[in-house]
Amino acid sequence: MRLLLWRHGRTTWNDAGRFQGHADAPLDATGRAQVAAVAPLIRGMNPELVVSSDLQRCRDTAAGLDLPFRTDPRLREIDLGGWSGLTGAEAAERFPAEDRAWRAGEDVRRGGGETYREVAARAGTLLDEIRAEGVPTEPDGLIVFVLHGGTGRSLIGHVLGLPPELWWHFGPLANCRWSQLRLAEGGFRLTEHNAGPLLPGKIGATGSGLSESFLPSQGGPAGSDTEAVHLPK
Repeated sequence: MRLLLWRHGRTTWNDAGRFQGHADAPLDATGRAQVAAVAPLIRGMNPELVVSSDLQRCRDTAAGLDLPFRTDPRLREIDLGGWSGLTGAEAAERFPAEDRAWRAGEDVRRGGGETYREVAARAGTLLDEIRAEGVPTEPDGLIVFVLHGGTGRSLIGHVLGLPPELWWHFGPLANCRWSQLRLAEGGFRLTEHNAGPLLPGKIGATGSGLSESFLPSQGGPAGSDTEAVHLPK
C-alpha cells in the first residue's frame, strides 16, 4: 500500500504568520489556487480512499479532488491551546519557557494543548483501523490523508518507528505539498517528502514558491502551522 499525506492549501493565518492548531481559519485566494493546481495530480494517482481532517482548511482542500472523501478529527493539527492565533514573537513573549523547550527540540505541551507523540498516536490509530478494514484492496493501492503540517510529520515519524526526538529532522510540509510512504516488506519507507509542483504565492522568505525547510532553532523561513514564524519588522 501507499499512503500520501497532503497538507492543506494556504490559509489567512498562514499568510499572517499565526499558529493555527485547532482553530478553523479558511483557505485564502492563494490557497484555493494551490488546491486547483495540485488536486488534478493527486486525483490522477487514483486513490482508493481519501480521508480528511474535519477542519475547514482540509475539507476545502479535499473537496478540490472532486472525489468522495470522509472526515476524521484524528487528522486534526496538534492542539496548541493558548498558542493558537499567536505569532511566533507573541508566543515567545507569553510562554517563554515552553518556547525555549520547543526550540530545543523537546516534545513539549504548548499552551495546555497536545504533544506530537499524542498527535501521532491518534492519527496512527486511524491508519491501523483503515488497514484492518482491508483498505486498500490492491497491494499498491493508494490512501490519501488530507491533513496538517504537524500531524503529517508526526505520522511519518510514527509509522517509520522513529522516536519523537528525531521527528524534527523531517522538514515541515509546505502548503499543498505532500509526503508519500510505501509499505514494503519490513515496514513503511518514506519515498517522497515535500513533493509537488511549483505553486503560486510566497512560501518561505525567498518568495520563489519553493518550500525551504529549517529547524525552529535555526530561525529560518518555514511554511508549517507549527514552525516558528516571525513576521518581518
